[in-house]
Amino acid sequence: MTGSPLDGRRILLVISGGIAAYKALILIRRLRDAGAGVRAVLTRAAEHFVTPLSVAALSEDKVYTDLFSLTDESEMGHIRLSREADLVVVAPATADIMARMAGGRADDLATTLLLATDKPVLIAPAMNVRMWEHPATRRNLAILQGDGIQVVGPEAGDLACGEVGAGRMAEPETIFAAIADALAHQGALAGVRALVTSGPTVEAIDPVRFIANRSSGKQGHAVAAALARAGATVTLVSGPTQLPAPPGVTLVAIESAREMLAACQSALPAEVAVCAAAVADWRVASTGAQKLKKAKGAAPTLDLTENPDILATLAAPGPRRPRLVIGFAAETENVVEYAQAKRLAKGCDWILANDVSPASGVFGGEHNRIHVITASGVEDWPAMTKAEIGTRLATRIAAALPRPAR
Repeated sequence: MTGSPLDGRRILLVISGGIAAYKALILIRRLRDAGAGVRAVLTRAAEHFVTPLSVAALSEDKVYTDLFSLTDESEMGHIRLSREADLVVVAPATADIMARMAGGRADDLATTLLLATDKPVLIAPAMNVRMWEHPATRRNLAILQGDGIQVVGPEAGDLACGEVGAGRMAEPETIFAAIADALAHQGALAGVRALVTSGPTVEAIDPVRFIANRSSGKQGHAVAAALARAGATVTLVSGPTQLPAPPGVTLVAIESAREMLAACQSALPAEVAVCAAAVADWRVASTGAQKLKKAKGAAPTLDLTENPDILATLAAPGPRRPRLVIGFAAETENVVEYAQAKRLAKGCDWILANDVSPASGVFGGEHNRIHVITASGVEDWPAMTKAEIGTRLATRIAAALPRPAR
C-alpha cells in the first residue's frame, strides 16, 4: 500500500500459546497489506494453535521457534532478531509470557529476544478473566508498564473458556491501530537531548540515618522511558529507587539534592528538562563522621539548611537553559493554585501538578492524575497509568519542540 505510514517498517511478532493466536494470522495479513515487514517467533505452546507454515505463508518470511538453532545462533540470531525490528509485538501475550517477561526470564527464544531487544515493545494480553484479574497478573502488568512496555487491550466479552469478562485479546484492527500509533511516535524526538530527574533524594543525618520522602520514581522513570521510545537521547538522574533503568536510557544514580544538581548540570546542554524528582527541600547543615548517640531524655536538634533549587536553576535564563523546562508540583491541597504560583516562581515553562495526598494513592501507585499548567492556562488530564502519562507527555513535548536539523 503505497503511502501507508507502516510502509517499510519492520515488526517482530511474538506469538505465544493461547487460543487467540489465530487472530495473529489476521494481524499479519493486515500489516503486510499496509506494507510492513513481519518476522514471526512462535513459542512451543503457540505451535499447538497455529503452524509455522501458515505463519510463514502470510508473513512471507522465515518463522523462528528454536533458541538453539545452530544456523541462526551461529549469527547470534536472538540478538539480531531483537535489534532489526522497529517494534516488537507480543500477540497474544498470555499470563505465562507476561510473568516470564516481568521476571526477566530468558528460557526460550521469545523471552530471550524480549530481554535482549533495544526496541519498543507492545503486548496484547489474552487470558481467562480470573487469570487477568489475579493479583500476580496485575503485579506483572505493573512491572511491564513500569519498564516502558506498551499495552493494548484486553477487551471484555465472551471468552473461549465459556466465561464472560475482561481477558479477550484486542481485535486485530485494534492492535494494528496501536502498532501504527506506536510507530508514528517513534522518532518524533530523534536528535533531541532530554534530561529527566526521578525518585527521592536522600539527605544524610549521620552515617546511618537520613531524611527522605515517599517518592517511588515510577512517574519520572515512565517519562524517561517514553522520551527514549520517541527517539530522544535521555539522561535519567535518579535518587534511590527499586526501579531498573528504562531501555535506551542513561541512568545516573545519585543520593542527595546537591549530587542531583551536579549531575543535571553535567548532562547539559539539553533541549528539554523534565524535573519529576521529589527533591528534599532541606538537609542537615553539618553531618559528623560518627553515628549520633541517643542521650537519655534529650532529643537531638537538627540544624537544617536549604537545598539547592534544581528546577529554578535549570530554568534560569542563560545559554545553557533547555528550550523547554518542565517541573512537577506534588501537592496535597489547592493543587492547581499552588502549581500556578510555583511555575511563576521557578521560571519554568510547564508545571505538571498532581495530588499526592494519602487518599490519592499516587506515591508508590501505578496511576496518576495530572494538571498541565502553562502560560496559556490549565489542561486537565484524566486519571491514567504513569506509563500512559509518560507517553502523552512525550507526544506533547514533541509537538512543542521544533524538529532539530539532521
